[in-house]
Amino acid sequence: MEPSELKDVPLFSELSRRDRKIVAQHTDEVDVASGKTLIEQGRLAYEFFVITEGTADVFHGDEKIADVGPGDVLGEMGVLETHKRTATVVATSPMKLVVIYGPELTALTDKMPDVLDKLRDIIRRRTPDSD
Repeated sequence: MEPSELKDVPLFSELSRRDRKIVAQHTDEVDVASGKTLIEQGRLAYEFFVITEGTADVFHGDEKIADVGPGDVLGEMGVLETHKRTATVVATSPMKLVVIYGPELTALTDKMPDVLDKLRDIIRRRTPDSD
């Protein structure tokens, strides 16, 4: 992935050009078709995603709990906290995603702990009873 593409991704937008270059070395970009299941509740969590284009529905069991779109982060809770997927996410349109795999996240956060802090803030906002 090109560092310049990360400038428009909210999770990375405040990083310097140099830091975005480091992040880009640890990310991939993937295209996903509408209807594809990105994350399946209960499965092991190996990666997390940041949506750059498109939309998806988030389900807990059979209940739809959220609509997500550009700028939203998916799967971070499983990678950082539970090691299992806590929800199912299904694409509702064609999507482009930034993907970071667990080992790459570890390498990245060793170099840039601010990124990990941002992800942990996202998790705290999604789990209000975690305090």
